[in-house]
This record gives sequence, structure tokens and C-alpha cells, in this order.
Amino acid sequence: MQEFFKAEKIAENVYWVGAVDWNVRNFHGYETGRGSTYNAFLVIDEKITLIDTVKAPFVDEMLARIRSVVEPEKIDYIISNHAEPDHSGALPATIAAVKPEKVFVSALGAKALGAYYGDLGWTTVKTGDSISLGKGTVSFVETKMLHWPDSMVSYLDSAKILFSQDAFGMHLAGSKLWADEYPKYILEYEAGKYFANIINHLAQKIIDLLDALPGLKLDIQMIAPDHGPLWRRPEDLAWILEFYRKCALQAPVPHALVAYATMWHSTERLANAIADGIRSTGVEVKVADLAVNDRSSVMTEVAKSGLIVFGAPTMNNQMFPAMADVLTYVKGLRPRNKIGMAFGSFGWSGEGARQIAAELTAMGAEQPFEAFQVKYMPTTDDLKAAFEKGAELGRALLSRCEK
Repeated sequence: MQEFFKAEKIAENVYWVGAVDWNVRNFHGYETGRGSTYNAFLVIDEKITLIDTVKAPFVDEMLARIRSVVEPEKIDYIISNHAEPDHSGALPATIAAVKPEKVFVSALGAKALGAYYGDLGWTTVKTGDSISLGKGTVSFVETKMLHWPDSMVSYLDSAKILFSQDAFGMHLAGSKLWADEYPKYILEYEAGKYFANIINHLAQKIIDLLDALPGLKLDIQMIAPDHGPLWRRPEDLAWILEFYRKCALQAPVPHALVAYATMWHSTERLANAIADGIRSTGVEVKVADLAVNDRSSVMTEVAKSGLIVFGAPTMNNQMFPAMADVLTYVKGLRPRNKIGMAFGSFGWSGEGARQIAAELTAMGAEQPFEAFQVKYMPTTDDLKAAFEKGAELGRALLSRCEK
């Protein structure tokens, strides 16, 4: 019965009963190099309550952790903050094992969960509603489109914990439960990557939520997301909230990305010349060959760059397919406040760079220059011109950052 899986106490009468997924490497197109966790929480009160569940393959692990504290059949309530299957996949089996009095979900959560699993007897709640567990009370706040229509967060007043579902989380598997037990550089990278690839397109809603939090008058002393480590120290709570605000504002910064696809190294040579021109102005630059950098890593760099430069050859009258894949992904995440440029090489038709420029326009990127292209292999003069374009782009970015 997997008795070796144990719950971990995170507050008085509150336990982590989730699962660690060490080996997941792809999360609907998002490369998860450090794995992930599916966090679920057990509250022991007069009404024993389970907050969120785990991905379906991990249901036995979760139930074993619950069993280390209390028999699952004694759970009275289940709260499902988010219907996505990495949180709700274990819900049908859990309901069958527990037979709870009530399963609390948002109204849109009932529709989404019903579409996945049928009507399992949902009790809907909305912003401002609360339920008494005995000594503690859980209050609900709907966070529609953060990042699904059904999303909500739950606050347990007796422990002063905000159960934030996908907000303030990251894909990070580890043997430690708390954010303060990890190096800051890992938290910064994984939290930034998570924001860039999951909720960047919802930036204004994040700002609205952060602005609304003080008015909710919740004494939050811990944030418990559904992925990654939990936040408990005051300085860490302040850091993750400010980090989210900074990510959402997307203010221009002196950092640039040059991402490219190449066939016979022509576009690659242009990319390196452009990047060196950018670097000559003092702007930090990252160069990414799409043959060895996945779309989520590229989007992570896009999110933290004030300047984004994309290049590809033309193939069959189209931009190279790897670039089309990445630009479709990036455009959907709606980066803002970017300077951009398209470049590339071609043999006889030359549509590729122009198509990239059109995608940058669709993203709202400011393009000081027309697409920069060369025929076949760049000459010394072409590389010199590419370097100068990079230098001009770097200066344009620095000018914007100073405003």
C-alpha cells in the first residue's frame, strides 16, 4: 500500500500530501528540465478537507501520504481550485475512495470538470463565499483566466495560507518543500520560465490581482501553489509577489535575444554578427539556435529581453519550419514592449524574413528596420552591415530603457 509515502506538515493541522514527478520533461509543449510537483494539501479540522489533488498516475502516492495522517475515508470536503488534469486527474478516483460530503469548485470549474469526468456532485462557490471547517474557515476568490476560466484560489484563515493553484508556482521537482531551501538562481529561473510560458499572455490580469490583494484583507503568511516549492518567509513572500509584478509589467530591459534557424550556416553567420553588434553597445545578448533550443526556452528569453531578433532562411517559399513553430508559440503568449527585427538568407524567393517581420508586427513589436536579408552566403560587407544593424538595435534599446 506504499506506506513509505509520508505527508509533510506545513502548518498546525495542515499537511502537504502531493507527489513529486522527477521525470516529466514535456508539459504541453513546455520543456520541464527539472521535473515538477503536483501539490495537494490536507487540513485536519472538524471537517477534514483535501485541497486539490494530483495527476492521475500519482493518485496512489497521494492517498498513501493522506493515510499517514488519517484514513482517506474520513475526509469530509474536497476543494478543487483548478480543473486542469495535472490537478484534477486523480479527482474521480479520490472521490470514489473518499466519498466526501461535498466537492467545492467554481461554477466554471463544475463545467470543466463535468466535461472531463461527468457530474460527480459538485458544489459551486464564488468570490466572497466561505466554508467553515470548524476552527478554520476557507474563503474563495475566483481568478478567472489565471490561467483557465475556472481558476480560483482558497485562503485558510486558521493557518493564514493562500492555496494559489497555478499562480506563484514553478515546475521544479526536489526533495525540499520550501522555496528558502533552494538556491535563489534556481527559483528566479524556474519562476521566470513558468511565468513566461504559462501566464505571460495574462499579464494585465496578474497586475489586477496583485492590486486587488490588499483590499481582500487576507493575512497571508504562506503561499502554497500547486507546482513547485512553497513560500513561507516574509521576505520570500514579498519577493515572489514583486517578481510577478515585474514580469507582468514587462518594462524594457537591456537584454537581447537573437534566435535563429539555419540550413547551411548562412543565417547563423548573420545571427552571430548581429549579436556581436548588439553586444558592442553594452547590452547583454543571448544567441539561440532553434536546432538546440526548444520553444519554451526561447520564450523564457523573450520575456526577459527588451530586444528580440529572429532569423531564418526561406524554404519552399516559407520561413524555415522551426522558426514558424517558435513564432506561433511566442505570439500566443503576447510579449509586450519589445523592439524587434527579422533577418535571414535565401536562394531565389526570399519570403522567410518578411514573414518573420509580419509575425513581429502581429506581436506589437516596434521594428526600426526592415527585414535584413542576404542571398546565399553573406559576404564580408554583409556581415559588417549585420553588425551595424545589431549596434543600432542595441542603441535603440538603451535609449528606450533610459526613458
